[in-house]
Amino acid sequence: MELLKTSYISKDFGEKKIIENVSITLGHQEIVSLLGVSGVGKTTLFHIISGLMEPDKGNVFLSGQDITGKPGYVSYMLQKDLLLPYKTIEENVALPLIINGLKKKEALKKIHPYFFQFGLEGTEKKYPHQLSGGMRQRAALLRTYLFSKGVILLDEPFSALDTITKTSMHQWYLNMMEQIHLSTLFITHDIEEAIRLSDRIYLLSGRPGRITKELLISEKKPRGKDFHLTEQFLYYKKEIFSSIL
Repeated sequence: MELLKTSYISKDFGEKKIIENVSITLGHQEIVSLLGVSGVGKTTLFHIISGLMEPDKGNVFLSGQDITGKPGYVSYMLQKDLLLPYKTIEENVALPLIINGLKKKEALKKIHPYFFQFGLEGTEKKYPHQLSGGMRQRAALLRTYLFSKGVILLDEPFSALDTITKTSMHQWYLNMMEQIHLSTLFITHDIEEAIRLSDRIYLLSGRPGRITKELLISEKKPRGKDFHLTEQFLYYKKEIFSSIL
């Protein structure tokens, strides 16, 4: 059953058409990537799904409920971690619970078990500048998860990381999604990243942006460390290149 669905979403800015008739779905515990070149409308679509922007046409549904233009239903993490520099990591992570009305002391108590699960134990009293890029992203993902209702949108969350850290974060993220049963819609322009992480990939191309292909990644997760060296991985890359270039 579809957990999240967009139905024929279109958006213009003035006379410029950004996206047109974009329909995608996200199932329970799926990781689905939206892949396309810069400027094709990926972030615009995320703004619409998260309720930060209303479409000119079309609807967004979460578990069958129309949430078009309604923020607060789908959790959204931007490319930068956006951790508040003057707050400790535990205070940053607890923000969603405090915003939702929980007292600070209760919120801090509630989040502590997640620090071990997310590999953040020992960072609770530190400040963002004291953590590596990978650890800051873990903290930001935990904060996003605590604000979510089973679905999160990730807009290129690993793009600022070096190659080795990014590869490590990919494996960590796949393992975490299995543990916490979260469904993820993921923006990237990195083809190998999309193949490595996704159950399905939507290709967004053109001006205005339209869904031009849906690609199923059939290999079960967790995938081996050498998956990117296999013939099947190369096949997926060729399919994507032939569709977006």
